[in-house]
Amino acid sequence: MKETKQEVISFKVDEELGRVIKNIPNRSEFIRKALLNALDNTCPLCRGTGIITPQQKKHWDAFTENHDVEVCEDCHAVHLVCRQGEKKDS
Repeated sequence: MKETKQEVISFKVDEELGRVIKNIPNRSEFIRKALLNALDNTCPLCRGTGIITPQQKKHWDAFTENHDVEVCEDCHAVHLVCRQGEKKDS
């Protein structure tokens, strides 16, 4: 089995976060998992920035002509609902 080459990446944190992180038994593994989880759960439209570009906004506006953002009554998650073919109330 071929071993995957690893790279060391460092980053700065504020003093309080540094104190908290020092108490984690396997910091590297924790940070790796947190990063992979964050990347796996990143918004595909804004890619985690929380902001869409003016060009993306035009596409979003066109998309929402036939789609709505709703809250699930069961789990309360916000999700997209396709209304293609339905008459949308004005």
